[in-house]
Amino acid sequence: MVNSNTNALGILFPNSYDSLVPDLVRERLMASIPFASRYRLVDFILSSMVNCGIDNISVIVRKNYHSLMDHLGSGREWDLTRKNGGLNIFPPYAEKDVKVYSGRVEALASILDFLKDQKEKYVILADTNAVANFDFKALINAHIENGNDITAAYTEEAIPASLLELPTASSAMYYTLDLDGNQVTKLNVNPKDEGIQNLSMNIYVLERELLIKLVSRAYVLGLPFFERDVLAQGLSLLKVGAFRYDGYVARICDLKSYFDENMKMLNDANVDALFYTGNPIYTKIRDDNPTRYINGARVKNVMAADGCIIEGEVENSILFRGVKIAKGAKVKNSVLMQDTVIEPGASLNYVITDKNVTVTDYKELKGNDSFPVYVTKYQKI
Repeated sequence: MVNSNTNALGILFPNSYDSLVPDLVRERLMASIPFASRYRLVDFILSSMVNCGIDNISVIVRKNYHSLMDHLGSGREWDLTRKNGGLNIFPPYAEKDVKVYSGRVEALASILDFLKDQKEKYVILADTNAVANFDFKALINAHIENGNDITAAYTEEAIPASLLELPTASSAMYYTLDLDGNQVTKLNVNPKDEGIQNLSMNIYVLERELLIKLVSRAYVLGLPFFERDVLAQGLSLLKVGAFRYDGYVARICDLKSYFDENMKMLNDANVDALFYTGNPIYTKIRDDNPTRYINGARVKNVMAADGCIIEGEVENSILFRGVKIAKGAKVKNSVLMQDTVIEPGASLNYVITDKNVTVTDYKELKGNDSFPVYVTKYQKI
């Protein structure tokens, strides 16, 4: 791990965009959704921060956060078990009328005293629905070199189809940037433009004192959303820069995109672009045996984590830890989460199973590439 400290603290918002994947977040939040056979979505941004020397990271949770707390623990796997700084998980903030916060301003207002006590000069704000091996040092350096008040990270890509279908007034907001060079001139909220756009990654860096000032003012005025209510309205008063990220990005916007982005991990070029950039991705360790391929098993183009036992046929699939596929079972074009059991003679094609699902003898589940079948946690079919 990187030993040199970066003069910044990280703040993650793990519940952002939960509403886009209701099936996957019934008992968890966006940050703890499994990805790429052994990881959770939070692992990527969290590891990226640690790799860049950020060792003071806070996670402001809103609901369904028990699975995330179990996954992160004390932060040991990310070298965040420290006396000062380290990993901090803040529980949901509720006002006197028991209304849970809805936007970043309300979330940050709940930890203002904490922010005032910190020593770091800069703060990085980030969601966890985008999978990337992000270089936060490059972001901070660009912010300093350009003398910006705030710097926003973005990618040049088309807006995902599932986001374009959202109502304009949806609470699950996404943003595009109008640029003049590397300066933001306009922040567009839930635009419907087609073609390549400057699509925000919802990653921002700014000075801690400025963040405290902006959040305090916005909260008093009853403005809940940082991007829509603070950033977009303050472009004439603040120097807001843009940082283009050219690395690999996987955005989870709905169940279909979750399936597609997992399946892209079967392409070696995508795996190399995400995992082999020189900065490792850390995750919670589960001591288990290596995957066992029993005599007679037929496996083609599969990403399998440790602890799997494969006796049947598997093709074009992602297998998480502890998956068992019995003799005579056939699995194709599927994502099977932790401890899924496929019994003899069962057949799956274009299926997503959540954790601890059992598909019994000779059952057949079949979706298609545009509509994969999803089986909820602990179900026995």
